[in-house]
Amino acid sequence: MTAILSQMDDQHYSFYIETFQHSSELMDFLMETFLLFKDLIGKHVYPPDWMTMIMLQNKVFLRAINTFAKTMNQKFLENMNFEVQLWNNYFHLAVAFITQDSLQLQHFSSTKRNKIQAKYGDMRRLIGFAIRDMWYQLGQHKICFIPGMVGPILEMTLVPEVELRKATIPIFFDMMKCEHDKTGSFRKFENEIILKLDHEVEGGGGDEEYMQLFQSILLECATKSPHLANLVQQFVVLVKGLLERLLDYRAVMNDESRNNRMSCTVNLLNFYKDINREGMYIRYLYKLRDLHLDCENYTEAAYALQLHTRLLKWSDDQCLPQVMPSDLHSSQTQRQLKETLYSTIIGYLDKGKMWEDAISLCKELAEQYEMEIFDYELLSQNLQQQAKFYENIMKILRPKPDYFAVGYYGQGFPSFLRNKVFIHRGKEYERREDFQTQLMSQFPSAVRLNITSNPGDDIRNSPRQYIQCFTVQPVLEMQTRLKNKPVPDQIINFYKSNYVQRFHYSRPVRKGSVDPDNEFTSMWIERTTFSTAYKLPGILRWFEVTTMSQATISPLENAIETMETTNEKILTMINQYQGDENLPINPLSMLLNGIVDPAVMGGFAKYEKAFFTDEYMREHPEDRDKLNRLKDLIAWQIPLLGAGIRLHGKRVMGDLQPFHDRMEECFKQLKPKVEKQYGVRELVSRASVINIPVPAGRQGMQFSTPCSEQEQSGVSYNLLPPAG
Repeated sequence: MTAILSQMDDQHYSFYIETFQHSSELMDFLMETFLLFKDLIGKHVYPPDWMTMIMLQNKVFLRAINTFAKTMNQKFLENMNFEVQLWNNYFHLAVAFITQDSLQLQHFSSTKRNKIQAKYGDMRRLIGFAIRDMWYQLGQHKICFIPGMVGPILEMTLVPEVELRKATIPIFFDMMKCEHDKTGSFRKFENEIILKLDHEVEGGGGDEEYMQLFQSILLECATKSPHLANLVQQFVVLVKGLLERLLDYRAVMNDESRNNRMSCTVNLLNFYKDINREGMYIRYLYKLRDLHLDCENYTEAAYALQLHTRLLKWSDDQCLPQVMPSDLHSSQTQRQLKETLYSTIIGYLDKGKMWEDAISLCKELAEQYEMEIFDYELLSQNLQQQAKFYENIMKILRPKPDYFAVGYYGQGFPSFLRNKVFIHRGKEYERREDFQTQLMSQFPSAVRLNITSNPGDDIRNSPRQYIQCFTVQPVLEMQTRLKNKPVPDQIINFYKSNYVQRFHYSRPVRKGSVDPDNEFTSMWIERTTFSTAYKLPGILRWFEVTTMSQATISPLENAIETMETTNEKILTMINQYQGDENLPINPLSMLLNGIVDPAVMGGFAKYEKAFFTDEYMREHPEDRDKLNRLKDLIAWQIPLLGAGIRLHGKRVMGDLQPFHDRMEECFKQLKPKVEKQYGVRELVSRASVINIPVPAGRQGMQFSTPCSEQEQSGVSYNLLPPAG
């Protein structure tokens, strides 16, 4: 066939076409020929390295296609004879020709590329110009090919050949204008190009140059149609934003760093959410879910799926195709799909030890089972599951994750990281050193910054990569329902490191003259507060820092915070040891001894020398309330220490008995002294919890239980009774 076509000149073609007596016969011939050519182009007869035969076939086909295109213009363009399917076949053939692998010269060596261009020219450009001319010939029939031809034309414009792009991108404006003239908008065109652009860029099409050309050409075209200028401008901004995110996503698709892939995936799904493209939004939600499951980030996978459930109602309406995930093709009602997703999410949350969230979803399901579908068997199973989760909260130890601030500085980073700071949530027992090593392995050419302050413009504008990493402390945001109530420590501890959006980094600084005998008088704290875009944990293990603020903490305020932290440590450890008899005794021994034995750390005696003096009161009369808070904290440390030492005495064995006796002796000397100076504090039992009030206004736990004569002190610690 190729040999015969290569022998035919224009006269032969004309003669052959005239042999068809009826236009229907000619149309059938052209349609079948176009389908045959398309099939041969897509499935080469010859091996891919037989370049001479392939290029010869392309040259022959190109001439035949252009000749048949003239026939179409002559015989099948008028209203009576216009045939949509014939023209559709032509456009699809032409685009298949232009996008075939054997014509993508950019993939060849320079020698091979120059050889092909010298002998055959760039056939992509030739047929691209022909497609453009054929499109403009369509006139009033253009609307028949919108949105069907948007995808093929897009695929053609993405071919990396500048002149071809310049010639064919204006077709998009013509499509927009055509649809707008017909319907008053170009919504169909916009939807189709967004859908196809996602597919094409992920497959390797498009680049920065294309994005710039797309923007400049369409805006230039819009100047000729003032009534469309604003709409086109909005559309260009939309497509440019999508292209930026798609190019970022494609750049990291095969990256070893799953973190970068997750970040780009979230950028895309947020973009699709903002422009109300549900189908694409859900598609990327499930890509994010899969990435998290690969890393065993079960909590984050659960939060990603929860975003899908928010698009569904508890109703018996059929699910629309765009809200169905790709792995669930069966016809389902919204209620069925939502229930299935809830079950999956609860399983993920259970694996992630986020039982509080799992219980919330269980309660929502239970309401449906009890009040809507009256399935008491499922309700029974649900309530048993809830009971198990409540038991897990109280009995299973959940290690607090560390949080790390990570700054990516320098122009060497991709745009979604460049000169930005993120707060990362560490995994269980993950140390900063391990986290930092893993982080640096993702950017082997990066330089580690050993400072915690903001770097200067020389670092930010450098072409290199600089990474800053340090540990930050989450700031507790107490749940309203827990305030002013005696809440067990296991429950409070969860909220200290979950549902957090603010984080502190504290750096000690010296101000004024330094007392060599008492460093506390000049120990100020410079505290930076970071606020993230969303609470952690979330759909990612990290979120960008949106605001940073700095404050200075005085030596007295620093002393108060230190005492609060110490008291909380004692309380937490007592509760851990009462709940688990198998824990080793050493950590409790070291904590208690470090406080009661002045030879070890000096206890709070240095606070007394620094702040509880007449001279300090004269110089700082405004600190009276803070001094009372510090005294109250010191007083309440005594019953905490007493409870801890009693517990230690029950656990201590053999060689450690002398150590315990020494600690007990120190406590006996310390207790009367503190009670004489700061008053006696006693544990007050309430139901199953023992409350120890401490001063109000603390920056940590802010739930209060006024008690006995210390009613002015607002916050309560909770010392749990021994297990059983």
